[in-house]
Amino acid sequence: MLFVCYPQCSTCRKAQQWLDSRGIKYEIRNIKTQNPTLDELRTWHATSGIPLRKLFNTSGLQYRALNLKEKLPKMSDDEQYALLATDGMLVKRPIVVGPDFVLVGFNEKEWSSRVGQA
Repeated sequence: MLFVCYPQCSTCRKAQQWLDSRGIKYEIRNIKTQNPTLDELRTWHATSGIPLRKLFNTSGLQYRALNLKEKLPKMSDDEQYALLATDGMLVKRPIVVGPDFVLVGFNEKEWSSRVGQA
């Protein structure tokens, strides 16, 4: 399992503690220093089943600085994927990538039903 996070993020730290407390094995990846690739983003989005806009870190500084609230509705999916691939800090986190699922953001109930089973 792959755990994609930003170590300074309190939600990511909480999610990591949750994984560790359950003895769940994972590979960790810092989203700031190793941004998700365009192909990874496309695959993760397709597997997650969430709307593409939910992959954006809407509370991030970059999101606000780029005025993405206004721009995203006018952008194509390809443009949105390309933008996400430029900066890991634009991507919502944490992300856990399992054998047949991808979860974006930490929701303990959702993680318990999917991650705990992997």
